[in-house]
Amino acid sequence: MTLRIAFTGTGHASRLHARAAKSQTDLELVAIVNHRPESMAEYAATFEIPRQYPTVSALLADGAVDVLSVNTPNYLHAPESIAALEAGVHVMVEKPMALNAAEAERMRAASEETGAKLMVAHCWRFDEEVNWLKAQVEAGRLGRVLRTKGCGVHVNWGPGGWFAEARYAGGGALADMGIHAIDTARYLLGDPQPLSVFAKIDRHYGDYDVDDSGIIWINWDNGATSLVESGWWWPYADGPEASTQLYGERGFGQLFPTRLEIPDRAAQQIETIDPGYPPLREEHCPQVMYDTQMDCFIDCIRTDRTPSPGAAEGLVNLRIVDAALESGRRGEVIQI
Repeated sequence: MTLRIAFTGTGHASRLHARAAKSQTDLELVAIVNHRPESMAEYAATFEIPRQYPTVSALLADGAVDVLSVNTPNYLHAPESIAALEAGVHVMVEKPMALNAAEAERMRAASEETGAKLMVAHCWRFDEEVNWLKAQVEAGRLGRVLRTKGCGVHVNWGPGGWFAEARYAGGGALADMGIHAIDTARYLLGDPQPLSVFAKIDRHYGDYDVDDSGIIWINWDNGATSLVESGWWWPYADGPEASTQLYGERGFGQLFPTRLEIPDRAAQQIETIDPGYPPLREEHCPQVMYDTQMDCFIDCIRTDRTPSPGAAEGLVNLRIVDAALESGRRGEVIQI
């Protein structure tokens, strides 16, 4: 049976998901929701979408939709997702899934009450290089991973508009970029639960009311620790978005460039394992990552499986973001 999908928002993220939906043979693009008629009309023409609505409530009143892709500013993620879930419509929502963990809890409850699926678009879980490194960890190549270091930083650039307004975005660089590094580290570690967070959160590079610089320390219940850097406009970063380093008892692993280093102390040698990926990708966030993500979501709907990353994963990430922002305000370790 062909599923009918609608989209909210006409920006970059929405277009990535629309192209991903186009790659599905049994998914019909039926509607777009946006408050700007001109932008909506152009989007509809680009993706050959027949229906246009100013609000999600108007879309749901008309019905004839099975799936909603939510790509609006963060403050709309929860109300739009909850409205769709309560109507029995499956939802894929962009990250962060809500403004805060309390909203995310309500989204999870709505999904559980109706049975409609809820996926959170933490896209790096569908990247080929990330999954190669995860497979090495699971095979025990690094031994027990003791700590990770990752970054979600825009170098010499930062967004404007709603991204830089707390009332619309909730947080700044941490909610926008740092959350990529947080989720990637957690995924590679096998999704442990966070125990505590300490953070230094600042604003150095712009005239806005959100953060653009953050250093976050996370303690996990499996004994590992993660250091995460988040930022906009930084003059330098150790690597591109979601770059992550893993320090294990037996060796070192890294994303972007992706490789392992396994020391042989007896022979005083280091074996470098290179999977053959280019050190710098021509397109760092390739469309295939989003195509794979959409394929996973639609398969979860068809096979009645709980999506991963779903409400549980998105909620944990927001608990960490909330704790980091609180730690930054108070200068204290926050227990989760």
